[in-house]
Amino acid sequence: MALQLTPKAVEKVREILGRQEPQPKGLRVSVVGGGCSGFSYQMNFEHESNGIDKVFTFDGLQVFVDQASLMYLDGTKIDYIETLEGAGFKFENPNVKTTCGCGSSFSA
Repeated sequence: MALQLTPKAVEKVREILGRQEPQPKGLRVSVVGGGCSGFSYQMNFEHESNGIDKVFTFDGLQVFVDQASLMYLDGTKIDYIETLEGAGFKFENPNVKTTCGCGSSFSA
């Protein structure tokens, strides 16, 4: 398995990426230590791959994942949702064992 982005997530990332100056090369998705459950997701725009990243391409959008994050993100699907409560990126990660009450961190 690998990382997946839904068409809606790709569309939203491209929309935001198009407003950046200078325009980044792609999106970095990573897992960092922190949060009440131990890990949290991070998404940033990236101007260059570090050379050892795993690079995924979704409809022309490049997504960079470092090797350490890849083991936590394997099989993860990222979607973009809009509800009455708000909008944002949703991670569906089969590797997650528990999440915190606020939903912003997890343990694997």
